[in-house]
Amino acid sequence: MAFDAGMLAGVISEIKSEALGAKIEKIHQPEKDQLILLTRSINGNKKILIDAGANNPRICFTNTQKENPLSPPMFCMLLRKHLSGAKIADIIQPEFERVAIFVLETYDELGFPCRRLLIAEIMGKYSNLIFTDENKKIISLLKTVDFTTSSLRQLLPGMTYEMPPKQQKANPLEATWDSFFDEYEKTATEKRADKFIIDSYLGISAALSREIVFRATSHTDTPLLYCDAESLWQSFNEVMTDIKNGHSEPTMICDENGKPIEYCFTPLSQYSSPMISKKFNTLGELIDAFFDGRDREMRVKQRASDILNLLTNAESRLIKKIGAQESELADCVHGDEYKKYGDLITSNIYMLSRGMKKATLIDYSSQNDDGSFNEFDIELDERLTPAANAQKMYKKYNKAKNAKVELTKQISIAKSELEYIYTVFDALTKAETASDLSEIREELHSSGYASKMKGYTAKKHTSPTVTKFKTDNGFIVLCGKNNTQNEYITHRLAQKNDYWFHVKGRPGSHVLLVCGDKEPEVKDFTQAAEIAAHYSKACGEENVEVDYTLARNVKKPTGAKPGLVIYHTNWSAVVSPDSEKIAEMKIK
Repeated sequence: MAFDAGMLAGVISEIKSEALGAKIEKIHQPEKDQLILLTRSINGNKKILIDAGANNPRICFTNTQKENPLSPPMFCMLLRKHLSGAKIADIIQPEFERVAIFVLETYDELGFPCRRLLIAEIMGKYSNLIFTDENKKIISLLKTVDFTTSSLRQLLPGMTYEMPPKQQKANPLEATWDSFFDEYEKTATEKRADKFIIDSYLGISAALSREIVFRATSHTDTPLLYCDAESLWQSFNEVMTDIKNGHSEPTMICDENGKPIEYCFTPLSQYSSPMISKKFNTLGELIDAFFDGRDREMRVKQRASDILNLLTNAESRLIKKIGAQESELADCVHGDEYKKYGDLITSNIYMLSRGMKKATLIDYSSQNDDGSFNEFDIELDERLTPAANAQKMYKKYNKAKNAKVELTKQISIAKSELEYIYTVFDALTKAETASDLSEIREELHSSGYASKMKGYTAKKHTSPTVTKFKTDNGFIVLCGKNNTQNEYITHRLAQKNDYWFHVKGRPGSHVLLVCGDKEPEVKDFTQAAEIAAHYSKACGEENVEVDYTLARNVKKPTGAKPGLVIYHTNWSAVVSPDSEKIAEMKIK
C-alpha cells in the first residue's frame, strides 16, 4: 500500500497528540533522504522519522536505531543551525494532500522569536523535504527541482514555496451524500467501484479503495452497476469519519510465512486465510514493523552492490571450475585402461610394426569361464614404433594417476572456497549498518579479494561491533553477523566456560552464551540456540538443528578462511525460532 493521505492524516494526529509543543533536541540525517528529529516533551522523548526517498516515503514516530554518518550532510547541518531547540507549534495537512507542514517556533540569528516551516512532501518518487521561513521563502531543500526537471513547478533556494499542482479530484473529507451521489450518477456503470473512488477523490490508495468497496459489497472488484450507492456511501463515509476524528486501528497483513504484504490505518477485512492480520498499538509501530526489514534490505543492496557483484562472479567462477575439474576427474578412471594397453603392446610387441593404426591383441592374463581370452582393439599412433606406443600409454596412465590425486585436492580447495563465499553471502543478508558492510569489505580484502574491489583501501583496524541479546534469566548472548565478527566472538571474547552455538551444516552466525561462573538453565540454552538458528541460512524454517559446545572445544584450522572452525565434542538442539521474541531479547 502507498503511504496515502489517510495514513498521513492518522500519523499527524498521532504526532500532535504526543509531541505538540515538544522541543527538538537533536537532528540526524542517517541517509541522504531521511531525517530524524529527536524531541523532548512532558510525554517523554520521541523520534520523528521523515523519509523523503522515492521507494518508501513516510512520516512516523520510530524506535528503529539507525547509524549516522561520520560527517553530517549540509542539509542536516543547516537544520541544526536553525532548528536546534525549536518547538513544534503545529503540524498541518493542507487540503488532504500528501503534504505535512511542521510549524516550528524558534529564534533567528539576532535572537528574535520567529517561525520556520519544515515541509514534507510524501509523493513517491516526487517526495521532498523543504525548509522555509514563515513566509514560505525557501531556505534550503533536500532535492532541487529546476526547469530541466519540471516545467510545472520549480523548487530552488530563494523561491517562494508553492503547493503541488492540484488534481481534478474532490477532497473526500468534504464529501456529502449529495456530492457523492452526483459523482456516482455521472460515472459509467461498467466501471469498477474502487476505480470510481480513486478517480473521484484525493489521497485514497488502491488498498483503501478496495476495502471501502469490500465493506459495501463483500467483493473488491464490484462494478458500479451491481453496487448500491447508499451502501457504498456509508462505507466511504465511515472511513472518512475515522480520519476526521483521528481514529485509527493500525493493521498489517502478512502472508502465511509472516512476510508483510499490506498495511493500513483501518482494519483490512478484504484479506482472508491464509493471510494473517496483525494489530498494533500505534501507527508508528505499524510503519516500523512494515518498513524496517525492506528498508534495510534496500539500503544494503544499494551500498553493497560491489560486494554482491564480486561474490556472484566468484560463485559462478568456482561452480564452473569445480564442474570442469570433476569432469576431468571422471576421465581419470581410464588410467588403468592405459596401463593395460601398455602391457598388452609390450607383451605382443613382436606382432606390431611402425605404421599400424590399430591392433587387436589378446590378453592372456585373464581367462573367461569358457576358457576363452579377452581381446582388445587398441588405437596406435602410426608415426611411432610399437615400443614408443607402449611408452605413450604408460605416460597417459601416470598422468591420469597424478591428475586424480591433484584434482581431488583442487576440488576440495575449490569447494571450501565456495563454502566460504556462501558464508559471506549469508553475512550480507544480515548486514544492517554501514559498519557491517565495512567489516565485510575488510574481510574480503584480507582474504585476497582486494584486486577485485575497485577503489577499496584498507582502513585502520577497529574492534567489530557485535549484536547483543539478553535471555529471560539475564544471561548475555553475543551474535556475529559476518565472519569478522564471528572470529572476534569465538577467538577473542569467548572464555573457556562459555557455550558456543552454530546451526548444523549450514552458513550462519557464531553465537556465544556468556556464562561467567554461573551455569545456564535449559531455557537459556534454548534461547541461544534460537538466536543461532535465526541468524543463519535456516532463518524462517522450523525444527532447525543447532550444534553447541563449550567454547574451549572450538578451534580454527591453520590457514583457514575467516569464520571457519572445527569441533569434535558437541551437543545438538532442535529449535523453531520466533523472530518477534528474538527482537525483544535484543539489547539496543
